Amino acid sequence: MKNAYAAAQVTQTEVPTDQGEANVRSVQNQTMSLLARRRNDYDVTNAVQVSCPEAVGAAVQEIYSKLYPRAAVRPLEQAFSDFGRMFRGEDPRFHGCDTTYHDMQHSLDVTLACARHIDGFERSQRPAERLGAKRAAVGIITALYHDVGYLRSTHDHTHLQGAEYTRVHVSRGGEFLADYLKQLGLGSEASIARRMIHYTGYERDINRIRLGDERYTRLGHLIGTSDLTAQMADRCYLEKCRDRLYDEFVVGGVARRTLPDGRQMVLYSSPRDLLEKTPGFYAMTLRDRLEGTFASAYQYAARHFGGMHLYMDSVRENLKHLEKVLKENDWSLLRRKPKCFTADNMHWSLPVTRAGGHAHAAHARRA
Repeated sequence: MKNAYAAAQVTQTEVPTDQGEANVRSVQNQTMSLLARRRNDYDVTNAVQVSCPEAVGAAVQEIYSKLYPRAAVRPLEQAFSDFGRMFRGEDPRFHGCDTTYHDMQHSLDVTLACARHIDGFERSQRPAERLGAKRAAVGIITALYHDVGYLRSTHDHTHLQGAEYTRVHVSRGGEFLADYLKQLGLGSEASIARRMIHYTGYERDINRIRLGDERYTRLGHLIGTSDLTAQMADRCYLEKCRDRLYDEFVVGGVARRTLPDGRQMVLYSSPRDLLEKTPGFYAMTLRDRLEGTFASAYQYAARHFGGMHLYMDSVRENLKHLEKVLKENDWSLLRRKPKCFTADNMHWSLPVTRAGGHAHAAHARRA
C-alpha cells in the first residue's frame, strides 16, 4: 500500500492484498491522516483544489486518459473551459453562478468524484461490461453541468436569483445538455443525457428513469452517487448547510410546502432546524439511494483509491461531528468559514503545488 495515498497524488492504485487486521488499520490510519490535513476548498485527498476548473480539469483528464489512452480528450477540455466561463459570468448568454451552496466548487467536486467512481467501476468490470470512453465522457460532462440549471439567462428579467429555479433546475440542466453535447460532437447521446441528469435530482422518480442502455443506467447511478457523497463529504458541509443551503431553500420555495387545501407546511423553519433534520435525511438517503437504487456504487471510489473509502468516511465524520453538536447543543463547534465561489465572490488562483505551500444539493432535494 502506497504511503498516504501516494503522497496525495491523483492516481489510482491497485487494490491491496488482504493482509488481515493490520492492513485494515493501516488503511484507516492513512484515511484519517488525509482528512485531518484537508483544506477547505480541496478534495478528499487534499491534493486537488476543487474550486479551480483548471485543477479539476487536469485531474479528471488524467484519470480519463489512463483509462482510455486512445480516446480524444478534446470534448472534456472544451467542457471545462466553457464551464469556467459560464460560472464566472464571462459567457454573454448567462449571468454567472450566484447560488452560494451550489457554487462552482460543488460542481467541480462532484465531477472529480464522478471520474473517480467511473475509474473504479471500469477497473472492476470485465471488458464487455465496461462503460467505454464515450459513455464515460458523457457521464463526466453531465456531472460537470448537473447544476447548470441554476444559472439565469441574461434575457431573464423575471428571476432575480438562480435559487428561484430550485424545483426545476435539473430539467433545465437536461435541456441545456441536450443542446450542448451536440456542440461537443456527442449529439448522439443528447437524449440519454437529458434523462440521465435526473439521477442527481428529485424532480422525477429515479426508479422510473428509462435510458434503454443498462450501462448508461449504471453510469447514472455513479453520477447520482458522486453528487451525494461529494457534497456531504465537503470539509465544510455542515457550515454550508447552515449558512447557505437554508437561504437557498427559502428563495427556492422549498423551506415550505403548500398543501392541496392551501395551507402551508413548514419543512425547515431555520438553519438550525435544517441541521437537526440532517441525520434523518442521511439515513433515508443511504437506505433509498446510495444503498438502494444506486446499489452501493460508492464502493467503486474505494477501488480507485486502493481500498480507502475517502468519500464515505468523510461523510461519516461530518455526521459524527454533527451528532456531537446536537448532543452538546453547542453550535459554536461549527466555526469554519469557507470561501464562496460564485461569480461575484470568487477567489481565483491556479492550483499551487504542495511544495509551494499552497443531498444539488442533497438537502434541497428533500422537498
